[in-house]
Amino acid sequence: MKFAGSDQYVATADLMLAVNASATLQRPLLVKGEPGTGKTMLAEEVAAALGLPLLQWHIKSTTKAQQGLYEYDAVSRLRDSQLSGIEGTEKVKNIENYIVKGVLWQAFEADQPVALLIDEIDKADIEFPNDLLREIDRMEFYVYETRQLIKAKHRPLVFITSNNEKELPDAFLRRCFFHYIKFPDPATMQAIVDVHFPGLKKELLAAALKTFFDVRNLPGLKKKPSTSELLDWLRLLVAEDIPTSALQSQDEKISIPPLVGALLKNEQDLTLFEKLLQMQRHNR
Repeated sequence: MKFAGSDQYVATADLMLAVNASATLQRPLLVKGEPGTGKTMLAEEVAAALGLPLLQWHIKSTTKAQQGLYEYDAVSRLRDSQLSGIEGTEKVKNIENYIVKGVLWQAFEADQPVALLIDEIDKADIEFPNDLLREIDRMEFYVYETRQLIKAKHRPLVFITSNNEKELPDAFLRRCFFHYIKFPDPATMQAIVDVHFPGLKKELLAAALKTFFDVRNLPGLKKKPSTSELLDWLRLLVAEDIPTSALQSQDEKISIPPLVGALLKNEQDLTLFEKLLQMQRHNR
C-alpha cells in the first residue's frame, strides 16, 4: 500500500515519500515540525487513506512506557478480595482479570494491520523512548504477571510525533525513519486553505495570506502563528464577514489585522507588534 495524499490533507512529495519509506523499512516514522503543522493529522489521514484502523496514544509528562504495554491493577484485585464472597473468589484468583491492555498490546493483537500514533513523545521523561526500544524493534513484550510473551500478529504502521521540546536518544533515533515537516510556503499554504475553504474569495485569501506571512515574519516573535491558527483566523474572518479592505494596508506597511488574537497568543508578541507599528508611524 502506498500513500499518495488525500482530499483532506495536502502532503508534499517528500512527505509522501517519507511515509512510504517508513512502511517499506517497517520502521516507525518520526515526524517533527512546528506545533500546528499537521503532524498528528498526518497519521489520521494516512490511516484513512490506506483503510487502516488508527490507535492513538497521546503522551503526557507523567506517561510511562509501561502504560502503553499494560498495567496490573493490584488495587482493584485487593479490593475485590476483601469485598467478594465465595462467588467472587474465582475472579480474584485469575490475575488476567486485572491486567489492563495498553495501546501497544491492542495494536499487537489486532487481527488486521493497524496504524499506531504515539503523539508528542518529547513530552515524556527522557527515558521514555529508551523504555520502548525493544518493543518497537522486536514487536513483542513479556507480561510477567501472567508469564505471557505477546507478539505482534501484524507489524503496525507507527507514527511518532515530536515538537522538539527534548532531544531523543540516539539508540531510539536509529530505529526510526525521520521526517521534518517544513513550514508551508505561500503556494502550499494556499493549497491547504483551498482544502478547508474551497469557496473563499480569491481577494480575501490573497490579503489574508499576505497579512499572515507579514505577521509570521516579524523578527523577535516568541511564538510564530501556525497553519492551524491561520485556519482558525480565516474561519473567524468568514464568520464575522470581515471585508478584504480591512486586511489591506494603504502604504504596504504592516498594520494590526482584525481578530489578531487568533494569530498572536501572548502579550509579549502583541506588545512587540504594537511597538513595531509605532516605529513605522514615526518613520513616515
